[in-house]
Amino acid sequence: MESPAKAKTIEKYLGRNYKVLASVGHIRDLKKSSMSVDVENNYEPQYINIRGKGPLINDLKKEAKKANKVFLASDPDREGEAISWHLAHILNLDENDANRVVFNEITKDAVKNAFKEPRKIDMDLVDAQQARRVLDRLVGYSISPILWKKVKKGLSAGRVQSVALKLIIDRENEINAFQPEEYWTIDGVFKKGTKQFQASFYGMNGKKMKLTTNDEVKKVLSHLSSKDFTVDQVDKKERKRNAPLPYTTSSMQMDAANKINFRTRKTMMVAQQLYEGINIGTGVQGLITYMRTDSTRISPVAQNEAASYINERFGSKYSKHGSKVKNASGAQDAHEAIRPSSVFNTPEKIAKYLDKDQLKLYTLIWNRFVASQMTGAIFDTMAVKLSQNGVQFAANGSQVKFDGYLAIYNDSDKNKMLPDMEVGDVVKQVNSKPEQHFTQPPARYSEATLIKTLEENGVGRPSTYAPTIETIQKRYYVRLASKRFEPTDLGQVVNKLIVEYFPDIVNVKFTAEMEGKLDDVEVGKEEWQRVIDEFYKPFSKEVAKAEAEMEKIQIKDEPAGFDCEVCGSPMVIKIGRFGKFYACSNFPDCRHTQAIVKEVGVTCPNCHQGQIIERKTKRNRIFYGCNRYPECEFTSWDKPVGRDCPKCGHFLMEKKIRGGGKQIVCSNGDYEEDKIK
Repeated sequence: MESPAKAKTIEKYLGRNYKVLASVGHIRDLKKSSMSVDVENNYEPQYINIRGKGPLINDLKKEAKKANKVFLASDPDREGEAISWHLAHILNLDENDANRVVFNEITKDAVKNAFKEPRKIDMDLVDAQQARRVLDRLVGYSISPILWKKVKKGLSAGRVQSVALKLIIDRENEINAFQPEEYWTIDGVFKKGTKQFQASFYGMNGKKMKLTTNDEVKKVLSHLSSKDFTVDQVDKKERKRNAPLPYTTSSMQMDAANKINFRTRKTMMVAQQLYEGINIGTGVQGLITYMRTDSTRISPVAQNEAASYINERFGSKYSKHGSKVKNASGAQDAHEAIRPSSVFNTPEKIAKYLDKDQLKLYTLIWNRFVASQMTGAIFDTMAVKLSQNGVQFAANGSQVKFDGYLAIYNDSDKNKMLPDMEVGDVVKQVNSKPEQHFTQPPARYSEATLIKTLEENGVGRPSTYAPTIETIQKRYYVRLASKRFEPTDLGQVVNKLIVEYFPDIVNVKFTAEMEGKLDDVEVGKEEWQRVIDEFYKPFSKEVAKAEAEMEKIQIKDEPAGFDCEVCGSPMVIKIGRFGKFYACSNFPDCRHTQAIVKEVGVTCPNCHQGQIIERKTKRNRIFYGCNRYPECEFTSWDKPVGRDCPKCGHFLMEKKIRGGGKQIVCSNGDYEEDKIK
């Protein structure tokens, strides 16, 4: 298997008759210094042993010779199958031998059961991995050198990363082209008896109407002659909301970003820790199933366990599956959703064994899984329309009739109850508030919304999203601004060239169709070389054309407007791994650099002499400090706004709030203003 930590845990489960060793990831791969794909010989990959793994390979060979039987227990996915295949090659194992064991969770029962049913290496899975590896190599090693020659060193292109970059740039173009449009709303407070409720302007004479100017608002309000409105429509319905599905990799990544503020890479790192195992007092145990999956299936054993837990805690009417689940005929346990390995390991029970991040993610996974096995929530809904002289207002309300999965799963919807009303009732308008608005441009992509868009369009697979997001930032094609992706000038240049010379690479439909063909390889419907050949023949012509016709682009350094304090040469603005910085134009003779300091226009609330500047941690997180540091050591994660609290006199600051938006709050916690969008 891949991981030494995992190997140690599994050796304990299997006992003294087994010795479990780790390959520490892949043991063979394509050479980094060349294409390593023989396009003239049916796209044969040219594998080499990974540099530095010689001693490990020798150890594995030595131990394999001693063993009566060798089992291959790498991860239960394409990459894991390929690792097993490469190990079988290096250890001279018979490919027709049933020596492959797979398990979705690292628990004693799951591991022991897997060793009772070993199988042959699945060559369809291996071929699917090879196809993706070869395709990515052909694309990356063909386009990237052209970008190095024509733009600058260190750039790259790829099947998924180039689509992700184009999506971000297309969204930026939409934002830049957006023309805001004025519109108005009229919100009113109404009263039935002693109960007040809110309603909003709907339209005139039964027809929905959009208000675009203040004059239109005045015209509508001119029809109103009293505070009395008549209820002329009441719709009462029962609505059911089904429980959410258990997590796939992408839905876990999205929720972790939105609910616990985890970056995609961090989510996968913590999930790996939970999967590989943590000592929870009774020994090391894997706490969740394998975290790279696009399946929402749950095994009957896990369904039964969840039903038992739900029945015991909430009662049988809350359990989706009653008390027992039959194993579906032909059901395979190869792919499951992400779930806790045991629902009885509640977050509260094992909290003391987990660190803060592990507990956050485990709680998210545990809650989602339990909710997915519960019945839906039932709401009583009510929609009413009120009118006077043809002017109509509408109101909607709902109340939870049966909470179902909401008993355990927090939901943003809250009860919004209306007083009981019937057609013909008269209600009083307490007040009305016309308000001007302007339409907003579409939001930039966050990590969560980018993953969602890629997944909805069939681009990439669960295992590709985290490295894709990391790569486009590392290449400085995009940067994160307020947790949203903003394309850089360099990203714009690279995208423009790829769109012009390699249109299929950034075509969402084409990329999704290619993913479908690669999935067909995995189930034995397609031969991987044929899929690659179908792509490569037209692609190689595009490569030749780009090499011949693409003009060299000089990305000029922007003048900084001041001279180097070391040698007197003009300073310029350069782009580095962490963004822009000042550098001497006389490089390499002079290597002087300076950070670009961004002032926020606020005097330091601590020393009242310096200016507040934006700074970054080593992890690229923004914080605010005084430019007189170290004389003044003021720092804050939230941006001071230059005003004092009207209650206590402490400084006010702008705080980002969960779900988007900002809020002015007191640094002492005594005061807050309305949310800013």
